[in-house]
Amino acid sequence: MSLQLSDFKRWFSEHNKSVLDDYFTLLKFPSISTDPEYAPHLQACMKWISEYLRKLGLKVEVWETKNHPVIFASLLEAGPDRPTLLMYNHYDVQPVDPLELWKTPPFEPQIRNNYVFARGASDNKGQLSYTLSALRAYMALAKQHRVNLKLFIEGEEECGSVGTVKILKEKKKFLEADHCLIIDSGIPNAETPAVTLGVRGITTMEFSITNSKIDLHSGVFGGIVLNPNQAMATLLASLWENGRVAIPGFYDNVVGLSDEEWAQLDHDFDKKHIEKNFGIRVFGGEAGYSLHESNWRRPTLEINGMWGGYTGKGFKTVIPSTAHAKLSCRLVPNQEPEATAKLIMEHCKRSLPKGMEMNYEIHHGGMPAYSSPKSKVVSIVKEAYGDVFGKTCKCTVSSASIPLVADLAAASGAEVALIGTATDEDDIHAPNEHFGLHQYERGFLVIGKILSLLSDSH
Repeated sequence: MSLQLSDFKRWFSEHNKSVLDDYFTLLKFPSISTDPEYAPHLQACMKWISEYLRKLGLKVEVWETKNHPVIFASLLEAGPDRPTLLMYNHYDVQPVDPLELWKTPPFEPQIRNNYVFARGASDNKGQLSYTLSALRAYMALAKQHRVNLKLFIEGEEECGSVGTVKILKEKKKFLEADHCLIIDSGIPNAETPAVTLGVRGITTMEFSITNSKIDLHSGVFGGIVLNPNQAMATLLASLWENGRVAIPGFYDNVVGLSDEEWAQLDHDFDKKHIEKNFGIRVFGGEAGYSLHESNWRRPTLEINGMWGGYTGKGFKTVIPSTAHAKLSCRLVPNQEPEATAKLIMEHCKRSLPKGMEMNYEIHHGGMPAYSSPKSKVVSIVKEAYGDVFGKTCKCTVSSASIPLVADLAAASGAEVALIGTATDEDDIHAPNEHFGLHQYERGFLVIGKILSLLSDSH
C-alpha cells in the first residue's frame, strides 16, 4: 500500500518535538561561509548533518573543496530500474550584520508568534531541516524503498560555490539521476503553491580607483585635486542611460525566455503588496519593460556597495586617496558570467579620468538555468504542492540566482525543478530572518508527497 499524505501528517504530529529540536540544533551552528574565522563552525555543522544521515541508513561521503565541504549521501537499494532522485540543499548562511538590528541573537533560535527567528531559519537551514525530517519520516514509514536517493548538500552557496563547482566535474558519475530537486527556492506567498522553473545567472565584481598615495586635507587640496569619490560617483552614474545599461555590448547575447515560455508562467505581480511589506518608495525597472518582465525576464546591473574616505561617526575633512565599489549582474540566457563582468570592468577602465589608477577583481558567478514545465519532475512537484496546499500549483521563475543549478543539472543529467516553501517576507539575508512553523510543516509534507509519488511511479 502506497504512502498517503495523512501518514506524513500523523508522523509529523507524533514527532514534532524531536523535529523542532533538530531544527534548532542546526540553526545554532554559526556556519557563515564568507568569513574564514567561521570555518570550524561549518565543519561542526557538516559533521552533525552527516551523522544524522548515517543514522537514517544512508551512505555518507564528505567531499572536500577549496573552501567548505560537500556532503554527499545516497541510498540506492531500489535498484537501477527504479527512478533516482537527487536533492540539493546548502548548510552555510549569510553574515548577520548589522547585529544591532536583531531583536534576539541570530544563532539562538526563538519562536515568536509561530515563527522561528534565527539566521538561516529560512535560507537554507529551514528548508534543509524539513527535507531531512521528511527523509526520516519516509525511511520510517515506507515498507519498501522504491526510489533511489542522492543528497548533495554544499557549504559555500553563500560565497559563490567556487570549490563546489569544481567537485561536480570530478564526481560526475556519482551524481547521475533522473530527477533533481533544488530545495532552495520559494513560493509567491505562504498560501500560494508554485514550482520555480528557473533562475537568473549572476556575476559579481569589485574595483577601486586611486588618485593619491594618502588621504588629503580637503582644505589644502580641495578644488585642485580630483576627488576619487566624485570620479567614482560620475563613473557609476554613467553606467545607465534612459533606464537601460549603457555599456556597449551588454545586451548583445541576451536571449531570455521565449514568448511561448513566458506565456506558461503565472504573471501575478502585486506591486502594492511589495510596496507595503518592504516600505519601497520608488521602483525602477528597465525602460520599455514592465516591472514583472524587468524582474524575471531581463538582466540587471546593480551597485551593491560604494565607499571612500571617512565613513565613521562625526566628521573628517579628507579627500580620499581611493574610492571603492562593488557591482553585480543578474544574467539571462545567453549571458556568460565572466565575459559579462570583464565587459563591465573594461568599460569602467576606459571611462576613468586619464591618469587615475584602477584595480578590479571578478568574483563568483553562475549561469542562468531554466527547465521545461512539461518535464516529469515538474508534473510530480505540481501534484505534491496541489495535494498539500489544496490549490492548483502555478509555474514561476525566480529573479534570484543559485550559482550551482546549471552546473548540477549538467553534471547529473537530470530534469530539474526548484522548490521550497520560503517567501520573500522571510527576511532572508537580513536581520531577524524567520520561517513560519506552518511553512516548515508544509515543506515537510511536500517532500514526503514527492517521495511517495516517485515510489508509486512506473
